[in-house]
Amino acid sequence: MMESLMQKVSATPTFAKIAPSIVPRLDKAVHRLSGGKFMLSQWMLPSLFLTTTGRRSGEPRTTPLACLPREDGCFLVVGSNFGRTSHPAWTGNLLADAHASVDFRGGIVPVRARMLEGDEREEAWTALLRMWPPYAQYQARVDRQIRIFCLEPKE
Repeated sequence: MMESLMQKVSATPTFAKIAPSIVPRLDKAVHRLSGGKFMLSQWMLPSLFLTTTGRRSGEPRTTPLACLPREDGCFLVVGSNFGRTSHPAWTGNLLADAHASVDFRGGIVPVRARMLEGDEREEAWTALLRMWPPYAQYQARVDRQIRIFCLEPKE
């Protein structure tokens, strides 16, 4: 019931306008207050903190994201930007420098990002829609193709 309500709310254009300024701040605050053990979003979806290198600043940039962990250790992440017209900054950072790190359930994992294309992207998109159906509404609202990345643990 609660998940269905959250999916309906999160698919609205109003949510897309306000969520980017509220949800990441709440996630970061809960994560900090819990000593890195929790984040608000994880109660609805598997979530992680992605740390990239800012393509302009060269500084570390940390973003809370929903993710789909795969059995092979890879994390799928979606550059939906809540259905806003522009790609989120973290996706541009990964395109400029694929090396990043993931904080997932308190464990820090160095990763290499790979943007998915073609059949691999379509398979991932189908799995992501099963996890979070509002991604379909996000895509329908924008002209850009939403970027999907596989964050592969480095050996």
